[in-house]
Amino acid sequence: MAWGSGARARVPDAPSAPVALVNLRLFDGRSDGLRPGLRVVVEGARIAAVAPDAGSAPAGARVIDCGGRTLMPGLIDAHYHVMMASADLATLMTADPGYIALMAAGEAERVLMRGFTSIRDLAGPSFGLKRAIDAGLVPGPRIWPSGAMISQTSGHGDFRQPHELPATPLSPPSRGDQLGAGAIADGPVEVMRRVREQLMLGASQIKLAAGGGVASDHDPLDVAQYTEAEFRAAVDAAENWGTYVTVHAYTPRAIQAAIRAGVRCIDHGQLMDERTAAMMAERGTWLSMQPFLDDEDAIPFPAGSANRAKQLEMTRGTDAAYGFARRFGLKTAWGTDALFDARLAGRQGRQLAKMTRWYTPAEVLRMATGVNADLLALSGPRSPYPGRVGVVEAGAWADLLVLDGDPVADIRLIEDPEANLKLIMKDGRLYKNTLPA
Repeated sequence: MAWGSGARARVPDAPSAPVALVNLRLFDGRSDGLRPGLRVVVEGARIAAVAPDAGSAPAGARVIDCGGRTLMPGLIDAHYHVMMASADLATLMTADPGYIALMAAGEAERVLMRGFTSIRDLAGPSFGLKRAIDAGLVPGPRIWPSGAMISQTSGHGDFRQPHELPATPLSPPSRGDQLGAGAIADGPVEVMRRVREQLMLGASQIKLAAGGGVASDHDPLDVAQYTEAEFRAAVDAAENWGTYVTVHAYTPRAIQAAIRAGVRCIDHGQLMDERTAAMMAERGTWLSMQPFLDDEDAIPFPAGSANRAKQLEMTRGTDAAYGFARRFGLKTAWGTDALFDARLAGRQGRQLAKMTRWYTPAEVLRMATGVNADLLALSGPRSPYPGRVGVVEAGAWADLLVLDGDPVADIRLIEDPEANLKLIMKDGRLYKNTLPA
């Protein structure tokens, strides 16, 4: 058993007997509303049964009375960077990797205690942290890791400075390469090698940078990055391992080139147009989007900087992009993409509640549970956790929350997990339980 200090969570022992959760209203990750009159039985790390709450509990079971509160699946963030969410950029570029890893372990615990029991990690050296969480050394969510984001020279993942150019065979690896956060590759052969490296390390899906980014200093937002041949090399390598490629992309040109090469998920997409949305609908391409607006949840880039100008341009497209997603019925996932700021990382629940600007509360809750779980399932045999997450049904992983109130009526309850999350279970283990005995 691993222990934290003070108010920190611990990794609890595995349950030694079945657990029956009773007197609850169920949000199952698929439905529009809450269902009363059910009980959920957990055996080991899995849900054993969802059945009418009648008769006695299984012999020897521990009974937890939810007091009429909402029981729901653990939340899923489909675009997170656990190694980089709470460390500022200067720390990431200069600090000892061990220090960065310890910061990330603290962030992983906070993610779990906010009710996010699974994350799709879309760039960062999270393989070791994932292993420690899965081994019970530290608390944290399930992690679907991508490893290093693969980027062309001068692309979104190239954080080198001009004085480090030109690169030669004798040049030292970039800071991103040293950390395992980014991998610079040019040409189909080099791209394929880099993809295979991430798969060897344990990537459940592969991420490439297909277009300009906000946080990167040297690539304008409008530029398209990588050719179709380079994308296709990555797709072929990933598909040979039974998984898929997702790309960072905002603009129509970048998105369309990636889709033509077989990329199955677009992360961001804020600057897409109608033609691009129609193409995504026709191909069945996923859109993993974030509710980026120019508000208090925006990454605080300096006023007047090129990064700030790119941020403003990108956020102005968010409303239209969600409109296209709804109009064309795109398979749409939700994530936060929190970076470089512990305060912003702590606002995961607020970023989810903000989605009611475009969707109903029930649609938002489904997106952050059952729908995001469908995206995770694209990893196929490379999924590190065979079985269902994001739903409350027999056979699914026992990742469950008990919320004090009705999130379909008031989704803002999720904004304050410390007050409103009364129970957090992952793998059948109780990380938090403040329900009355």
